[in-house]
Amino acid sequence: MQIFGVDIGGSGIKGAPVDLDRGDLTEERHKVLTPHPATPDAVADGVKEVVGHFGWTGPVGITFPGVVADGATIRTAANVDKAWVDTDARALLGDRLGGLPVTVLNDADAAGVAEMQFGAGRDRRGTVLLLTFGTGIGSALFVDGELVPNTELGHLELGGHDAEKRASTKAKEDNELTWEHWARRVTKYLTHVEMLFSPELFIIGGGVSRKADKFLPLIEGIKAEIVPAQLQNNAGIVGAAMRAAKTAS
Repeated sequence: MQIFGVDIGGSGIKGAPVDLDRGDLTEERHKVLTPHPATPDAVADGVKEVVGHFGWTGPVGITFPGVVADGATIRTAANVDKAWVDTDARALLGDRLGGLPVTVLNDADAAGVAEMQFGAGRDRRGTVLLLTFGTGIGSALFVDGELVPNTELGHLELGGHDAEKRASTKAKEDNELTWEHWARRVTKYLTHVEMLFSPELFIIGGGVSRKADKFLPLIEGIKAEIVPAQLQNNAGIVGAAMRAAKTAS
């Protein structure tokens, strides 16, 4: 079975059809840059371009980098335009896609759902936390395989700052941090999150997961197991498609 997944991020909007039996993309994903300002209408146009690239006409799962209430209403918009707050994303995106069935969920939650089914969290029980490092820091919390949605742990306060302003991949790039310096910041963040949730497993996702060998060995003092996401930066696309299939069934 194939369903289309779209991942809206702070820097790019990417999507592709997904084979839900394998948890993998059936074609090379298509990506457009996230518009700036990332207003609802501008982002919706980007989603339309991505979906239209494949001529897709079925259900579409779409991630959003913020809290999504009841699969529709946006409650936070840290890394996109604040005009998203209180927007009915499901109605807006469904209309822009010509009435296609649309399912919307938090971006990290989508990545987590995919990793728990097909990736590093498969068959893992207990408390598992997926953290996506990119423009911000996203989080997906699972207890015995069940998702606790919209946790947004990237916005915990760390040293008087929003955590993602210190430890995201964007913070590394903006401040030209070495891997060693950035790993120390990530360690402080993980230490704080571990104190709060005591997970058995951290899964590190987002685009930086492709370079896990450069920083994961530098993280010390964390009791939980730490592994890179196996689906890497495609996890959000796969998870969005999985949720769309569940909604359509």
